[in-house]
Amino acid sequence: MDSRRRFALALSHRQPDRVPVDYWADAAVSARLRERWGLASQEELLRRLGVDFRYIDGPDYVGPELRTHPDGAVEDLWGVPRIPVRVGSGDRAATYREVTASPLAGAGSLAEVRDYPGWPDPDWFDYACVRRQAARARRDGKVVIFMGDRLNRCAQLKPAMYLRGVARILEDLVLAPEIAEYLFARIGGFYLEYARRTLQAADGAVDVFFTGDDFGTQAGPFMSPAMWRRFLRPGMEAFIDLGHEFGCAVAHHSCGAVRPIIPDLIDCGLDILNPLQPEARDMDPVELKRSFGDRLCFHGSISIQHTLPFGTPRDIRDEVRRRFEALADGGGFIFCTAHNIQPDTPIENVEALFRAYRECGRYA
Repeated sequence: MDSRRRFALALSHRQPDRVPVDYWADAAVSARLRERWGLASQEELLRRLGVDFRYIDGPDYVGPELRTHPDGAVEDLWGVPRIPVRVGSGDRAATYREVTASPLAGAGSLAEVRDYPGWPDPDWFDYACVRRQAARARRDGKVVIFMGDRLNRCAQLKPAMYLRGVARILEDLVLAPEIAEYLFARIGGFYLEYARRTLQAADGAVDVFFTGDDFGTQAGPFMSPAMWRRFLRPGMEAFIDLGHEFGCAVAHHSCGAVRPIIPDLIDCGLDILNPLQPEARDMDPVELKRSFGDRLCFHGSISIQHTLPFGTPRDIRDEVRRRFEALADGGGFIFCTAHNIQPDTPIENVEALFRAYRECGRYA
């Protein structure tokens, strides 16, 4: 059975030959795997791991040059300065880009937010490359996903947190709702047009439109369900409607304890929820499958905080088996980790994970 057929069955809540497999990992992890196995490319790695999905890069940025600050911080698409931070050492090191300042943190009025000179434009991208990317992945019989990189992913809340600051945007929900509503509408409007042009350019060759916005902490949602419905549901619904307009299944990534808004996500038409973070409150896989498994496909659930970095290969196999037993019955499940596999994970544990997917993920 090829990957696209396997995914189509799982998405329609029918059992394929095995659970579809996805791969999320830090670039340093992929490099170590390629070196260990003598592989020349990322595509060879994905084939060796038996991964059913291919993520396209999306449009090329051709807009204004991104400004570099004296301290080495480089502004992102939204004018938010980020500086490289290296974590770990040796072959377990990784580099991340950390926010150094939120350019709208000091704005005291809606007019100041509206007049911000850093608002991006969908015209800053060349979309012509998308068709080639998607067609190449489709030729190999893989499921084609458009998600964007983690700093430019269709979202509302996270970009607002970067622009305004985490505490300030959450305060705005109560103290300055007009600013929050404007920010979410402005950010969501940009991504809606950016995604529309991307999916148009793909000419029907994208299978999954993957949005990403963290709506929760590990202890609970960032806001009440009522506030989520007021401020974020309209934009979320627009993203989902757009994906469906282009014939895509729509997936959404949200870390944290988002159980209270899952019914809303289903009402909006969401097809796939990622990642079922196992450490988060009220995200028990058995209960989620029982409550929502007939209406929602689940993607993820393997712990990158505990089991992968600190467990044994046996621990990893046991977790994969438990997830299969909890989530795979009747289809509607995709194996993946709860986020990118981090460089502190022993390479033997990554090998054990994909071995367990093969050994524990078959339906017959």
